[in-house]
Amino acid sequence: MRLELRGITKRFGALVANDHIDLVVNPGEIHSLLGENGAGKSTLMNVLYGLYSADEGQILLDDEVQRFAGPGDAMAAGIGMVHQHFMLVPVFTVAENVMLGHESTRAGGVLDLEEARAKVREISARFGFHVDPDALVEDLPVGVQQRVEIIKALSRDADVLVFDEPTAVLTPQETDELMGIMRQLRDEGAAIVFITHKLREVRAVADRITVIRHGKVVGEARPTASDAELASLMVGRAVELTVHKDAPQLRDNALEVTDLEVTGPDGQVLVDRISFTVRGGEVLVIAGVQGNGQTEVTEALLGLQENVSGSVRLDGTELVGRTVRQILQAGVGFVPEDRNEDGLVGEFTIAENLVLDRTDGPPFVRRGMLQLATRDEFARDRVAEFDVRTQGIETRVGRLSGGNQQKVVLARELSRELRLFVAAQPTRGVDVGSIEFIHKRIVATRDEGVPVVVVSTELDEAVALADRIMVMYRGRVVGIVPADTPRDTLGLMMAGIAPEDGPGAPAGNDGDEGDAA
Repeated sequence: MRLELRGITKRFGALVANDHIDLVVNPGEIHSLLGENGAGKSTLMNVLYGLYSADEGQILLDDEVQRFAGPGDAMAAGIGMVHQHFMLVPVFTVAENVMLGHESTRAGGVLDLEEARAKVREISARFGFHVDPDALVEDLPVGVQQRVEIIKALSRDADVLVFDEPTAVLTPQETDELMGIMRQLRDEGAAIVFITHKLREVRAVADRITVIRHGKVVGEARPTASDAELASLMVGRAVELTVHKDAPQLRDNALEVTDLEVTGPDGQVLVDRISFTVRGGEVLVIAGVQGNGQTEVTEALLGLQENVSGSVRLDGTELVGRTVRQILQAGVGFVPEDRNEDGLVGEFTIAENLVLDRTDGPPFVRRGMLQLATRDEFARDRVAEFDVRTQGIETRVGRLSGGNQQKVVLARELSRELRLFVAAQPTRGVDVGSIEFIHKRIVATRDEGVPVVVVSTELDEAVALADRIMVMYRGRVVGIVPADTPRDTLGLMMAGIAPEDGPGAPAGNDGDEGDAA
């Protein structure tokens, strides 16, 4: 089935998310829609899938104009979508999830689960998925859950398949397997739209590439285009993609974490007695698929987790048991993984956000009075130093782009006298140009002799920034390895297989792995 989008325009108030976009996807083709977060890719696909109605333009399938009142109409027309965040019911079986929304019944109105099971078995056999139709979704690994999403789409006879950032929660090996599945679907005649911002994946699997920037199509490319050429199209200027850094010059100051354990409110162990050391002058990247305890580690370092045991010592000073304010005052800078929820106040100005946690004394407060002139001078200097693109320091931070918002967070956290810098997902939702800037600042902080801890689910970023990489799986440390460790090895570690183990061996729980690395 041939898909054509003509002049699709979608507005949200004054924001034009899609601006007269044209796109053609042919049967037997993987067409990659490449662009930064916020470029309008997912909005466009939500229009295609019937989740949004276009303000202007047409959707055509085999030259026939379509009108979708909702996803049900899109699915009935042969369009399937594999969402970045899985649309599955965890407590249902695979078969129950597959039939959900288009249930078939036997005599007496009884659900015909056997038909759904047969459909799962048939599609699984066809693509080598090895998915048990009676398995509970919540018991399945993330990579298998994604296959369930694909089975759902194929069970409804989808001829056009949309993969929306499908590798965000996958290990490198699972990503490679997904690429193979996409190629097989293409070879069987499916028209595939692959949405991503990862250049490596685009070049590996796409037949054609369309680049979107600020809601507009800005160019097309072949997969033979270089990363630099694709990045330039995405950003609108030349971008330095390589992180340049010298060998680390290790100092005596250090962060020492010993037997750190974090439990949730229900008693579940989220971080399982991990130990590691970060010396001044090095970057330790905590890698792994999202949701394996990395977030809880950073929050424990900052005093944001309540149920914490073990030791976190910074230059010999114990941080466990201290308040967040006390930890910040001890010289810890922190970039949270969700800047909008935990890093900024959207309705506050840039100037106000730059001093959020520094209004308890000089230089910004004297005798209980906020020193506006001092604050504003500080803000103007930081805006210039960190290249925040804005009309002025009185601009509300919620009006800035994602990259500029992140620069405000970095400017605040790196403008204090640091003894430790912790950055969780520092480039999430940030354009390529801002990524370049953020990476340079992280390396500069490391070169000043500060211990740096970075959490990243982007393996390319982890390898580029790290002096050492600590991989976590289900709250445990699988191992701590040099940054030049092969990607295949890192991928196996992200699946819980320690470097010294053979394939299929589970990760151990050696709390001293960090010291041994």
